[in-house]
Amino acid sequence: MFMPVSKESCDRTKTHFATISDRALVDYLRRQRTATVSDLVDRFGVTATAVRQRLTRLMKQGLVFRESEPAGRGRPTHQYSLTRQGVRTSGNNYEDLAGILWSEVRAVQDPVVRRGLLQRIVRRLAEEYRENIAGSSLPERMTSLVELMGQRDIPFEIHAIARESGPEEQLPVLTALACPYPDLAEQDRAVCAMEKMLFSEVLGSTMRLTACRLDGDNCCTFEPSSVATAIA
Repeated sequence: MFMPVSKESCDRTKTHFATISDRALVDYLRRQRTATVSDLVDRFGVTATAVRQRLTRLMKQGLVFRESEPAGRGRPTHQYSLTRQGVRTSGNNYEDLAGILWSEVRAVQDPVVRRGLLQRIVRRLAEEYRENIAGSSLPERMTSLVELMGQRDIPFEIHAIARESGPEEQLPVLTALACPYPDLAEQDRAVCAMEKMLFSEVLGSTMRLTACRLDGDNCCTFEPSSVATAIA
């Protein structure tokens, strides 16, 4: 027996749809690389029509592209992915200015002077970040950092993974869904090392870059070097 759809149900659906943003779809595709309409429906709990409308808008903006895969005698399956422009979308990151400044730093011939300059830059950046970082434990500080980066339209996430030595040992992992300086990082991987140094300074724990987009990974991830520092 079919039940009539009430006005309240429609209102709830509209409200739910309103909470799903284009940004959420883009961030999901950053993590998963590709997705079908069904994948997105399952993820966000909205109708296929709602998902297609948003995907169509994102394709018109040049952020998403669609590929068709044969599906036997049925209709082809459409896979959606981010375009190069979509991958590079990360808010106001002033990448042009950063690229010029970075090239000037790298132009310093004396390695000792260059290293010292980079360290001073990291310390200054860390001081700016620390003013907005709260929490006594590393997971709390990571959560605060994720919120700060979100305010700057640079999507980060934090989650915990179990150490091989025992499931009771949880290791917080910081994941960058979008690189703040994608062009710069592709030109010089030392930018990744500088970001690792920055997060170590801000979080008060030595961080390791354990996955990187430049190596073909979906996202860049940063992990504390030990469980002890993760719990502290």
